[in-house]
Amino acid sequence: MLKSGKMAVENMDCRIGIKYLCENSVSLVLTDPPYFIDGMGADWDTKKLKSRVKNGVIGSLPVGMKFDSKQGHDLQNFLAPIAEQWMKVICPGGFCLVFSQNRLVHRTAISLEDAGFEIRDVLLWKYEGQPKAFTQEHFIKKRNVPDDEKERLIRKLDGRKTPQLKPQGEMIVLGQAPREGTFVDNYDKWETGLIDVKNPFVERDQFPGTVIPVKKPRQRNGHMTEKPVDLLRHLIRIFSAPQSLVLDPFAGSGSTGVAAKLEEREFIGYEIETEMAARAQHRIKGTWA
Repeated sequence: MLKSGKMAVENMDCRIGIKYLCENSVSLVLTDPPYFIDGMGADWDTKKLKSRVKNGVIGSLPVGMKFDSKQGHDLQNFLAPIAEQWMKVICPGGFCLVFSQNRLVHRTAISLEDAGFEIRDVLLWKYEGQPKAFTQEHFIKKRNVPDDEKERLIRKLDGRKTPQLKPQGEMIVLGQAPREGTFVDNYDKWETGLIDVKNPFVERDQFPGTVIPVKKPRQRNGHMTEKPVDLLRHLIRIFSAPQSLVLDPFAGSGSTGVAAKLEEREFIGYEIETEMAARAQHRIKGTWA
């Protein structure tokens, strides 16, 4: 059982909440921040997004297909000062695992690196997604041109679609705070900086790898981008020690907190949406380690 049992989701902006945490108090940051695509940015509003989403489509485009050169810059400008806050509260040698939309992962990595984290690796959560590329035949048929011109274009395109391959994974940037001294000395003092590979939660008979196959969750608990608890347990088990504190600044429906409780870690999360924060608190309270 947990020593102090600290399990909390605060209904507030993480940029405010983290200021109240003590230095060197967090062993692991594990989070899924806004990706700054298709309205999923600093102004994230679950109700508004749900009203626009149908079968993986937002508006008239598949999720993630609304390209804008500002997206990467907006993500980095948002995440960089928050990563600096993480650096102030994480223990020496502590790990930081941040989910990222694949085509913006470089911005996530830069944000962590500029804050002082060492980029150790990029992991891949492997799953089977649904193809989201669009054929162009429908748009051609709507053109105000003669039918023979439409037929010519359809033949020329020969079934080609928008440039989006079938999604089969999502990247997770692995950063590490600088250690104090050697790996041994750092772990002896802070119980951070080394990984536990003895009993991985996923593929238990194998040495943990950078590709982690876990099915998408069937129940999303009201959250559009919920991550599977089994995946989060796997990461928590490897990158933190029992009874240590796990931080999720973008707690959503509380999956990281559920995983932390099941793995006998302490947890602090922040969620800016009141309804979602209440859902997260309820889920975590109903979980038994």
